[in-house]
Amino acid sequence: MCPHCRAFITTRDRVCPYCNEPVGPPAVAREEGIRVLGGMIPHVRFNTAIILLINVGLYLATAIFSLHTGNSQALWSIDVKTLCAFGSKWNWGLAHGEWWRLVTAGFLHGGLMHIGMNMWVLFDLGAQVEGVFGASRMLVIYFLSTVGGFFLSWQFSTADSIGASAALMGLMGAMIAFGMISRSHIASEIRGMYVRWAIIILAMGLVARGSIDNWAHIGGLATGFGVGYIAGVPRLAGGWIETFWRGAAGASIAITLYCFLKMFLWFAANTQ
Repeated sequence: MCPHCRAFITTRDRVCPYCNEPVGPPAVAREEGIRVLGGMIPHVRFNTAIILLINVGLYLATAIFSLHTGNSQALWSIDVKTLCAFGSKWNWGLAHGEWWRLVTAGFLHGGLMHIGMNMWVLFDLGAQVEGVFGASRMLVIYFLSTVGGFFLSWQFSTADSIGASAALMGLMGAMIAFGMISRSHIASEIRGMYVRWAIIILAMGLVARGSIDNWAHIGGLATGFGVGYIAGVPRLAGGWIETFWRGAAGASIAITLYCFLKMFLWFAANTQ
């Protein structure tokens, strides 16, 4: 559909034959997925793959550090002190200005099962959100859902907290928002599926109190829904709206890097 006169045109048209308005492919159409195993796994996307690698890399770093500090089970279960040193959501630290923990906590995991489950979900869900919303919006949704989730956890939970699940709930919230924005039957099915999953995950959090941070899940879900609803799906690649979201994604990356720099400085000053 021509963005100017709303006439139906073909995907090959670069100029609308009805109003002569230059048109192009939607922004999301330019973001190809990474082909894995000769295309047998065709839906891996760049941002999702990078986030997955960062999570795995940090898990290995925390496991090695924990092992060196005397935790013989470090490969399977990371101790709380190590996670705090690497930037977990620690209420005392947040209350004393260590706001960067709201970001770094989302990239840490407490055990092999924890990271295994989260990365499995990220592999599929991240690719879906990146395919629907585009790379820039996906990064913003992921970043803000992490911050929103751990901020709510800070307000209502005294326990230390970590994990990508706040951001993953945010991605689910964004897909629910997409199901509300789009009026198609498929979008409605997508919305229903993720609503069911969100309810199941939150119910599990109520049952397993102490081991699952439900406040982080609720905060991430609400933030992701809000950002996804406001953002909408990508339009033409050259529009100012797409420029805004690329800028927002760049800001999200810059803030995340700064948070990890703050974590490194804290780590260097407080560990031997």
